Amino acid sequence: MDATIRLALSKGRILEESLPLLKRAGVEPAEDPLKSRKLILDTNSPDLKLVIIRAADVPTYVRFGAADLGIAGKDVLMENEGDGLYELVDLKIARCRLMVAEPVGLAARDDPKSWTRLRIASKYVKTTQRHFAAKGIQTDIIKLYGSMELAPLVGLSDRIVDLVDTGKTLKANGLAEVEHIADISAWLVANKAAMKMKHARLKSLVDRLAQAAG
Repeated sequence: MDATIRLALSKGRILEESLPLLKRAGVEPAEDPLKSRKLILDTNSPDLKLVIIRAADVPTYVRFGAADLGIAGKDVLMENEGDGLYELVDLKIARCRLMVAEPVGLAARDDPKSWTRLRIASKYVKTTQRHFAAKGIQTDIIKLYGSMELAPLVGLSDRIVDLVDTGKTLKANGLAEVEHIADISAWLVANKAAMKMKHARLKSLVDRLAQAAG
């Protein structure tokens, strides 16, 4: 059995906010992940390595055992439906919310309770479908990978489902939040088989991270 523990971290905000958390848990990378081009980094623990990957890939790496643990946004976990993973700890970092937004002019006269069929642009296709199906609302969903705010401005969709932090980007593009889908934060997840095979060593790290998250 491979004795190394691999912790997958996603690039961007989660990585930036994970580093102080890891430090409080006694884990420090051998070099700065924000500057290094390496995708696998050593740490001050000889048997612990950090794997730096795209946010959307963290659940896949953990599910298939390429990483034992991972830190992933709840939005990504919801979209992946958490197969083969344990969601262990809400780390309370990278907080934001998943919202439905639409042009300000439409929002001024719109009532979400009257919705029956929506044309929505989002990269969260499964999550959006589940949310509206539970309310009996039909959806035509256009999958986009970025610049979601553009879709209603050029007539590609009526509304969007996207992550919102400060709301400044929506406001700058003439959009308004009209329905809340979920509060989002980063979670510590684990490979189910690894939690059995490496239980004692993983539990120690999980406990330290949970304590560091408060």
